[in-house]
Amino acid sequence: MNKIEHTILVNVATQQLTLSLGNTILLQTRIATGKNGVGEVNGSECTPRGWHVIRAKIGAGSELNAVFKGRRATGELYSPELRAQFPQRDWILTRILWLSGLEPGFNRLHNVDTMRRYIYIHGCPDEDPMGVPSSHGCIKLGNVEMVKLFDMTPVGTRVLITEQ
Repeated sequence: MNKIEHTILVNVATQQLTLSLGNTILLQTRIATGKNGVGEVNGSECTPRGWHVIRAKIGAGSELNAVFKGRRATGELYSPELRAQFPQRDWILTRILWLSGLEPGFNRLHNVDTMRRYIYIHGCPDEDPMGVPSSHGCIKLGNVEMVKLFDMTPVGTRVLITEQ
């Protein structure tokens, strides 16, 4: 008997994320991918393509707008005032789904390793526009949607990042 699996489809062209269980769509939301486009090379700040898996879920039970740095909660809650105080910070908020590539030589190992590049699906400030590439390579979404996605997505979920 085939087990029905969760799958996440990240469509870079439409800036949309879809979580499915088999043929049933559980969540569909606008996102923001890498402002530098798509690409797999370390340091490019591009969103990596291809098949990935969620290796770790970080931040369960954290408050909305909890700030993360180095995958650890800082104890801060994001606010526009905090952003003004730290304008250069890459705002990773609320929850993190850490991705690992599944395609050796394309998005796994060597200088194209998604996990070693610290590519996540994560929450971001609510005033950040969705539908516009603007991240440092990660997939950003609104905090409420991030909590829903986090709660519905088990570790091991496969993620396809595509340009179509």
